[in-house]
Amino acid sequence: MDFTKKISLEKISGKLYKIKSKEPENNKEAVLTHYLHNHLNGYAKYYKTDAIEYTKEILQYKYPEKIITSAAAEEALQYGLFDTFEVPFPPTKNPKFKFIDLFAGIGGFRIALQNLGGKCVFTSEWDKEAKRTYRANFGEVPFGDITKEEIKSYIPDDFDLLCAGFPCQSFSIAGKRGGFDDTRGTLFFDVAEIIKRKKPKAFFLENVKGLRSHNGGRTLATILNVLRNDLDYFVPEPQIINARDFGVPQNRERIYIVGFRKDLNITEFEYPKPTNIKVKFADVKEEKVPPTKYYLSTQYVQTLINHKERHASKGNGFGFEIISDDSVANAIVVGGMGRERNLVLDHRITDFTPTTHIKGVVNREGIRKMTPREWARLQGFPDNFNIPVADASAYKQFGNSVAVPAIQATANIVIMKILSYDTKKRK
Repeated sequence: MDFTKKISLEKISGKLYKIKSKEPENNKEAVLTHYLHNHLNGYAKYYKTDAIEYTKEILQYKYPEKIITSAAAEEALQYGLFDTFEVPFPPTKNPKFKFIDLFAGIGGFRIALQNLGGKCVFTSEWDKEAKRTYRANFGEVPFGDITKEEIKSYIPDDFDLLCAGFPCQSFSIAGKRGGFDDTRGTLFFDVAEIIKRKKPKAFFLENVKGLRSHNGGRTLATILNVLRNDLDYFVPEPQIINARDFGVPQNRERIYIVGFRKDLNITEFEYPKPTNIKVKFADVKEEKVPPTKYYLSTQYVQTLINHKERHASKGNGFGFEIISDDSVANAIVVGGMGRERNLVLDHRITDFTPTTHIKGVVNREGIRKMTPREWARLQGFPDNFNIPVADASAYKQFGNSVAVPAIQATANIVIMKILSYDTKKRK
């Protein structure tokens, strides 16, 4: 066998498992890409056995006339048979710290932490389209459902930081103290369970602003009780951070919760101060936008206006805003008509010839919806971030993601605390 010829893992896996498997979720690519990204460090051992078996399957499929042994499969891996590193954000070389990325989405946490010199040693995300975007940018396929013990079993030991943007859910705590067991059945329980098992030096959790008042404040109180008392971490008071304060023109408030293992003797923490960088939508605006794809017809604009008025009369929050060049966008959201939450008014474009792609006459005010690239920029993603999915999926993915600059500013302080502890320990 010629191991000098690279094999596209994505292409051959698609062919192989289209034929051989109808499983709703297959973690074999996750195992293999995690092994490949860690083959030069001690974390590869957590994936090695299964990675070799998966490689045997691929080689047997590619060379059906040959008998593939485990030794041959391991040799192929050592030769770098699979091409997974030609991506915008390859694994960090000579990392300063290790982290895991739970509920990873499309990798907002990962970009921020790699920018700080971190190495991701495990990641999970259940959404298939988000996995596709993650692989296109990092060359790694996230594991699936983190609530499954099979997935948890792959998480390595001895990483420094756990990151998770977990969903907000109510807990069954009526008449109880609101501890670890009261969170069972929620995704926070799985985060807490991993912290309990692995004891990372620190964690960084992100959630919607509404977590503070969710279920009358009992949800957050339970979370803090579990982290501080059941898991024995120093957890300073959580803080609401606005992405706008860290260089992106978007009003996006999220609650951040950080914590440190108590043996690190970290007893104080200050969240980052706003950068005071003045930003506006013009800073992220695309100048060349296809008129037939993003500009709205007069009829559609009127539909939005009518829809907003109907919802306002019922007292709910549907709406849209027209964003001018010198404005700041509202928080980008997903669900329903979320992609129309922020529209753009471009006064320089005054007319278009109607086309069959748009019903009615294109509005003369030049109103359009934001593009996926503009949503990416609103979240602080660099322009070399690949968007390999359809627009509908892209809007959902960026709407669900974290604001990279705000995450990075906070994580930088967390990492400095960890590295300071490591330096003192070595002395």
